[in-house]
Order: sequence, then C-alpha cells, then structure tokens
Amino acid sequence: MKTEILKINRDNIDIDKIKYAAKVLREGGLVAFPTETVYGLGANALNEKSLKKIFEAKGRPSDNPLIVHIADKKDVYQLTLDISEYAEKLMDMFWPGALTLVFKKDSKVPDIVTAGLSTVALRMPQHPIALELIREAKVPVAAPSANVSGRPSPTSSKHVIEDLNGKVDVIIEGGNANIGVESTVIDATLWPPVVLRPGGISIEQLKDAIGHINVDPALFKEDGDKFVPKSPGMKYKHYAPKAEVIVIEGEVLKVAGKINTLIEEYKCKGILPGVLSTKQTRSFYKCEHVVSVGDRLEPETIAANLFKALRDFDDMGVQVILAEAVESTGIGLAIMNRMKKAAGYKTIYVS
Repeated sequence: MKTEILKINRDNIDIDKIKYAAKVLREGGLVAFPTETVYGLGANALNEKSLKKIFEAKGRPSDNPLIVHIADKKDVYQLTLDISEYAEKLMDMFWPGALTLVFKKDSKVPDIVTAGLSTVALRMPQHPIALELIREAKVPVAAPSANVSGRPSPTSSKHVIEDLNGKVDVIIEGGNANIGVESTVIDATLWPPVVLRPGGISIEQLKDAIGHINVDPALFKEDGDKFVPKSPGMKYKHYAPKAEVIVIEGEVLKVAGKINTLIEEYKCKGILPGVLSTKQTRSFYKCEHVVSVGDRLEPETIAANLFKALRDFDDMGVQVILAEAVESTGIGLAIMNRMKKAAGYKTIYVS
C-alpha cells in the first residue's frame, strides 16, 4: 500500500487536505492523525471492514477495545445509553480534552469496536486537526494509538511513519502531541466512577470535579492477561521499546546509586545499558547513553517526552534501559503506569 503524507499546520489548517483525509475515512480507509495526547490511527467507527484494518495494520489483539472519537457532544446520545448526571458534568468540564468515558453502548456500535463488551469508550479530542477531521468525516472515528501494537505510543508523525508507512492510507503530519500520554479512561457506568487507565486528566482533577472516584485494582497488576480489559492499555505489554526496561523506585539518591551499580554490572556482561533520567539527575550517571526525560518539578514535561525517549534508546541500540521512577501523583500516576507497562512490571525497589 502507498501511504500519502499530508503536512497540515494546526494553526493554519488546510481545509482541502482535511476534506481529502475525511473522505478517505468516510469511505473505509485508515488515517493517522495528531491529537493532544498521542497520534491516533482512525477508521470509520461504524464500518466493520475498515475497523478490521486497524487491527491488521497495528497487529492489535482483537480483544483490546477501541476508543471512539467524536467532535460534537450530541454524538454521545447516538452511540450510548444511560448517561448519568456526573458523566454530563465531566463532559462539560473536560471535553474537548484528554478524558475518555465508558458508557453502555447503543446497538449501532459494532462489536469489533468494543471487543464484544456491552460498553463503548468515547472521547472528544482537543487538537484542532483531530476535531476538524472528525467533523468533516461526518462519522465517529475509532482510533487507537498510531503505532505497531506493544510499541511506545507515537507523539510525532516521525514515529507514525516508522511504524505504519505502507500499512495505512494517509498519515497527517501535524506537529508533536503536547501531553504525550494517552487519555484518562473512566468507567462511567458505575458510581463512584472507576479509573481504568490514568492519563492526561489526573485523579486529583476528577475528584475536585465530582467528589468521588475509584481506581481499578487491576491497574498496576502484573497478571493483566487474566481478565477481560474494559479499556485499552489494561491488558498485554504496552509502550515497550526493543530494549529491556527495568524501573528503579525509591529515594532519588539511592536510586541513582543502584543504577550506577547496575550500569557496571551490565557493562561487565557485555550488555549495553542506557539510563532514563531527569533534568535533576542526568549528571549522576557514569553511562554513555543517558536520556533526560524531563523535569521532576514539572512532571508534565516527563509525560510529554516519555515515549520519544523510549524510542530514542532504540536508535542508540541500547540493550537494557534503567528507568528512574517518579512520584505517582497527578500526571505522575499515568507516567508510572506507562513506564511499568513498558517494563513488563520489572521493578527494583531501593530502600
């Protein structure tokens, strides 16, 4: 397949290019496009044939549900049932934005979207290119991250091209995703609602909005393959580079000491290590391949750069990545969820 690359400026959108990509979507093709979280791989959410192409292009397991993207709140009422008062409040407060809500689905939503579940996940993205594309397509758009399944999610068109060039019809180049981790997913069929995946909207923000929020106990469990996922990102190893990832948790200076010890051990074994550090700790390490992922005092910078950093290590050819943990508060919960998923939950606790 020949993939067309369309460069579109988010601040000066070329509507003709958008209309072309929207036509491809409407007629059953695949279009990769930028959102504020990560790049998505879109297909007409009401067309089973086009939805199957998503799973084929990504190598995605069929029991991993998709998120449906919309551009108008009224579409929620066409695709779902039993919308609660608190769900209305969350939509009003956080849409468009990095929040996905899981509702009971209407029968018009194909089972392939929901992996056979009776619920469907909906989001209204904030990115102007994404919104304009969905509006012009005039159909809801199912869109997981635009990467090969299991790889770090793409935060730039370069990553999408690396993974999907020749597998999809159109890739829109629209700059970098500014949040860098996927949306927060909430099961809005329950009270209190339950966070199924932490993301760009923090649990603290959600509690401030509606007072009560629970977290799915499976969120940080290693045995994710043993249950039916209600949300993308809950099952299977995700976000992983080619190198082995090990997360080191504990007090910052002790973590740095442990990582330096591991660096020497790996070098002695002929294994090339890399270190995923922060701005504050980069100079602590005696290692050729050290990547600062961001500022500990500004965890949003870590979220924005995490997936790019993991892909950068692939370019360096490192064989093992020693990753500093961060605090699991605010967006840090999403960062640690992605980091531990990338590591397959291989974690060293330093006391």
